[in-house]
Amino acid sequence: MNRSIRTMDDVMNLLDRLFASDADRWTEQASTWWDDFYTDRSKPVPFFADKPDESLVSYLERGMLRPGRALDLGCGPGRNAIHLASLGFEVDAIDLSPTAVAWAEERARTAGADVRFHCGDAFTADLRPGRYDLVYDSGCLHHLPPHRRVSYLNLLDRLLAPGGHLAITCFASGAMGSELQDEEFYRDGRLHGGLAYTPVPPWSDDHRNASSPPAPQGKRQDRLAPPAFSAGQIRRREEEGRPDGGRG
Repeated sequence: MNRSIRTMDDVMNLLDRLFASDADRWTEQASTWWDDFYTDRSKPVPFFADKPDESLVSYLERGMLRPGRALDLGCGPGRNAIHLASLGFEVDAIDLSPTAVAWAEERARTAGADVRFHCGDAFTADLRPGRYDLVYDSGCLHHLPPHRRVSYLNLLDRLLAPGGHLAITCFASGAMGSELQDEEFYRDGRLHGGLAYTPVPPWSDDHRNASSPPAPQGKRQDRLAPPAFSAGQIRRREEEGRPDGGRG
């Protein structure tokens, strides 16, 4: 008889195990899958190109983000981290795949960019709490199973400095990604390539009534980015009061 569930970590790990082992894209065990994905650099994958996301470039050109300390979640070959560093950001970048990180380090050396690359799981990595003015996510959130959105919000709450921003690009409903209900992923044991999201303002009734996980206990849902976004969304962490619409 197994009665080992005693903590939230135990619950999260149990839910992780409901997915087929070859469906894992989010734990350290997924590094081999991602290594295989990144091995052939000639594949026609849009984010293999050595240029940053258009949305990130737009935020920066419009002055919505200013140089500070940045973390690139799931950095892949490093294109966004290197772009941020070139504009004066102090950048950390993390990815599960040693192959991706090695490629990113090569690109950074070629570009003369000063980026601290980390290979590992962002949820367990030794990243300094409250350090980052910007957390940038291009393609991480949509590879997380539904229950790990709770972990994601906790990670943001731990790492973002007051007034810091989350900028995110992920699969958009109607364009890419699976639109199954959350519970269906657990029945199937797979993420079907990744979850699609739609933007929901964190202060709206739709967001409060949604089936998405609540904010961490004791935290207002509107203090951090909500768990539902489409490509090219940005939100600001507020200390108190109604958010300003995510423009900073």
